[in-house]
Formats: sequence, structure tokens, C-alpha cells
Amino acid sequence: MKIIKVKDYKELSNMVSEIIIKEIRKKPNLTIGFATGKSPLGAYKNLIREHKKGKVDFSRIKTFNLDEYYPINADDKKSYRAYMFNNIFNKINIKKDNINLLDGTAKNFKKECEDYEDKIKKNPIDLQIVGIGVNGHIGFNEPGSTIVSRTRLVDLASETIKRNKYLGKALTMGISTILKSKRIILLASGKEKARAVRDFIIGDIDKNIPASFLRKSKNLIVIIDKEAGSLL
Repeated sequence: MKIIKVKDYKELSNMVSEIIIKEIRKKPNLTIGFATGKSPLGAYKNLIREHKKGKVDFSRIKTFNLDEYYPINADDKKSYRAYMFNNIFNKINIKKDNINLLDGTAKNFKKECEDYEDKIKKNPIDLQIVGIGVNGHIGFNEPGSTIVSRTRLVDLASETIKRNKYLGKALTMGISTILKSKRIILLASGKEKARAVRDFIIGDIDKNIPASFLRKSKNLIVIIDKEAGSLL
């Protein structure tokens, strides 16, 4: 685990986008695992800016997203599908056939999750971006999730429901699925993430802090700003 402390969110976003661009230049058909939420937004804005300058080409990359609410319509503003298209996919030259998202409208959620696992197996993720929840979750792997978990339907924790303002369940990559990624970058910004960051980094590897399982990865980079790292 490599821990990088930066001054603020802007510096964090710059570092993440620089890593992504560098990896795409090395491997133009890179497979990227994308996350949603506030943490990666700055990096996505940087990627769009650099693409418009002609400094990065997304035409050959493939993508997988960590999670999606369930059930939810694709055109719902709260859906992560909408988030991705509004915040990055519609603004870069990615091929729509190369975008893989969990379907929040799938009638058979078990088949949807199994098919997603099969797609990832055929297209191993080179670089996975993840954030961390205030309760230590990654994706929607809430406290209690195990290291052997795969893509599945989960119940959202009450704290997650309150913060995300969405009642119900979600489809999420499992922890074992995430750990198969060749490289993982975890981002954390702000004081509200400080406790989770501390527990994840220096606490026990435990299912009550699902992010702690990422310490089992052979290639994990943790990028945190001053506030998120204030309890270390």
C-alpha cells in the first residue's frame, strides 16, 4: 500500500487524472473501473479538459462501473448511469459499446450480476478507482461484506441511505471482484472521511470496515488530502 498525502481536493484530483492519462498513454485499450460520488468528480473534469486539448484519447478504453441503485430507471437523475454520462462519458470520445454499467432496471438481478462478473473476467480491470464511505464501505459493499463477495444485490446501510438520499438496494461489484483489479486507487477528501481513512489504514482488516480488505491488494495507491488524513 502506497499512501500519498496531498494538500487539498484540487491537488488530489490532479494527481488522479494524471495517473489515468499516463496509464492510457502506456496502454490505449486500458480497462478502467470507474467510481461515482463526489470524490472523483474533479478528476473527471480534468480528463474532459485534457481530452478537449487533444492530450488524451479514450476511443479504445473499456470501462466498468462499481455500482448502481436498484431498482432505478436509466434516465433517473439519481442513477449512476446518468451520473457517468452527464459527468464524463458524453464529453469524451469513448465508444458506447465499450461502456459497461450495471443495469438498475434488470428484472433478473442475479443474472445481471453473473453476466457482469463474466464480462469483467473476459476484460480484467487494469485500473480501478474507488472512494470510501464514512462507514468504510467501498462501492456499496457495506459493513459486514466479506472478502469473497462478488457482484450482487445488497441492502444499503441506514447511514448510506441518509447520505445518498435513496431508499432501497443497490447492485455492486463485490470485494473479491475489486481485488482482482491489477491496480487500485482509493481517493478520500474532507474531514468527514478522516475516521474511515484512519480505520481503513491502521485498523484491523475486518468486515466491519470493508475498505480494509483492499490492503490485500498487491498494488494499492491511497490518495488523501490533508483533511481526510487528519487522524493519521
